[in-house]
Amino acid sequence: MKALETNRLTLSYGEQPIIENLDLTIPKGQITVLIGGNGSGKSTLLRSMARLLKPDSGAVLLDGANISSMSTKEVARQLSILPQGPSAPEGLTVLQLVKQGRYPYQSWLKTWSEEDERMVKRALKATGTEELAERAVDSLSGGQRQRAWIAMTLAQGTRTILLDEPTTYLDLTHQIEVLDLLFELNELENRTIVMVLHDINLACRYAHHIVAVKDKTVYACGKPEEIVDEQLIRHVFEMECRIVPDPEFGTPMCIPLGRGRDIGKRKKTHATA
Repeated sequence: MKALETNRLTLSYGEQPIIENLDLTIPKGQITVLIGGNGSGKSTLLRSMARLLKPDSGAVLLDGANISSMSTKEVARQLSILPQGPSAPEGLTVLQLVKQGRYPYQSWLKTWSEEDERMVKRALKATGTEELAERAVDSLSGGQRQRAWIAMTLAQGTRTILLDEPTTYLDLTHQIEVLDLLFELNELENRTIVMVLHDINLACRYAHHIVAVKDKTVYACGKPEEIVDEQLIRHVFEMECRIVPDPEFGTPMCIPLGRGRDIGKRKKTHATA
């Protein structure tokens, strides 16, 4: 089943093409992670899937419908996006932020309802932010703040959630906290989750489906254990590595080499000197 797909999609900034003639299917009810080097077009592709960037040609389809022909509120009821490094107005509380997720369901005829209230409470509970509800967003730690933003997207009630580098600027503990939360949302609520991650090992741990972007198109896509190997890392990231099984998860684990072997030998020499 398909949640999102692109049909001969071409994207650019100015006259610089970023993605060209791309056909891609995002599986429904799974976690898909986009990987690739800096400037490869991962975030650009994600933005186009959320209708934040107009294609030069081709189309993005959401549950089979061309997303460009849908109204803004119609898209927002089916798909939510958490951009990289979102910011909230100074003093805005977590509760006020999460309530903004219900905007697509409001109109001059329809005001705040019991369903809106239920969805907000549910989002706060699912993200463990109930006790933070009256705190200002800008007073929170990085991990707490990211959970608050995720709560807002959950309150939106969409089946598909897009996230652009949701672990950026977070320490390791908070990275795992956020990714565990997203995994649980997928597993318990069957949400389709598409995100950009830089950490290959975390991508392999949490993704059902990986899309590797290179040279304006998709270099490879599929299950982590089927596509992530030393050749993929060499071509997509221009880096030598060793791929071994993750001792805890059994998923591919990338050990970068670079000048690592030479540095390791020199450290050993210093240690025995």
